[in-house]
Amino acid sequence: MSRKKIAIIGGGQIGGVLTQLIAQKQLGDVVLFDIVEDLPQGKTLDIAEAARVDGYDIKISGTNSYKDIAGADLVIITAGLPRKPGMSRDDLLVTNAKIMKSVAEAVKEKAPNSIVIIISNPLDAMVTLFKNVSGFPANRVMGQAGVLDSSRFATFISWELGVSVKDINALVLGGHGDTMVPVIRYANVNGIPVMELLERKYNDKAKAKEVINAMVERTKMAGGEVVKLLKTGSAFYSPASSAIQMAQSILYDEKRLLSTCAYLNGEFGVTGYYVGVPAILGANGVEKVVEFSLNEEEQALMNNSVDAIKKLVEDMQRLGL
Repeated sequence: MSRKKIAIIGGGQIGGVLTQLIAQKQLGDVVLFDIVEDLPQGKTLDIAEAARVDGYDIKISGTNSYKDIAGADLVIITAGLPRKPGMSRDDLLVTNAKIMKSVAEAVKEKAPNSIVIIISNPLDAMVTLFKNVSGFPANRVMGQAGVLDSSRFATFISWELGVSVKDINALVLGGHGDTMVPVIRYANVNGIPVMELLERKYNDKAKAKEVINAMVERTKMAGGEVVKLLKTGSAFYSPASSAIQMAQSILYDEKRLLSTCAYLNGEFGVTGYYVGVPAILGANGVEKVVEFSLNEEEQALMNNSVDAIKKLVEDMQRLGL
């Protein structure tokens, strides 16, 4: 059976880690594209030369020409400027929208049957723009954000409770920004509600609420926390790993239920926008958006996040992007 072809658009920090992870997991042959001459060729040569050590046997190549992504089954897009200290994801809108438009046109021409995962920020707007420019069906265009945000939330819960992060289920909904919605009520450790465990730990409901709220806020600002510490860029290990989890579910038709920036047709009361929601990912891309009940407070937070997405999309359209 022939291997799948995976194209990575953007040879920066995330693109390099993505290529290495694809190789190590042997998900398919990978082509790394970047406009910077020799950069993707250098990174892929470095990764290819570790094949004997790490035990992978796939084709790895770098290119400055879109013609080399022709026929890709899966495209992962990281192209765009990273955040710098003091910048929000939304501050990147104008510059990265112009980049995304050219990428979408190239992918439409060279890999018209591909499934596309977008990581570029501001995420919700970039996914919308790619779909509009490419004309791809909604199930084949999605954004990576919720897997990462949910993992960050789970990490903070793990540290607080002193239990393995492997046993923590945490879900983040909404936009990939300051209005994202970590869902406290459904967070659990192998089925045991996190709030119950916090209340037992502190023997104080008010203190437990204070602690979980602090974790929610840290989750919302987690990307900015990394940017502030790095000073010269933004997170790249965790976003790459998160996109790989989505890619693997698609390539292996695993039907994983993952928080995905997906196009909504009435689910959660939203129509015509890309929003972070639980979705089943398989061979056809986003195969089903899975709805579940939100209480009044959660619904209000979700509505607020959707409103922020709508404003971002409107800003992009007003700028003619």
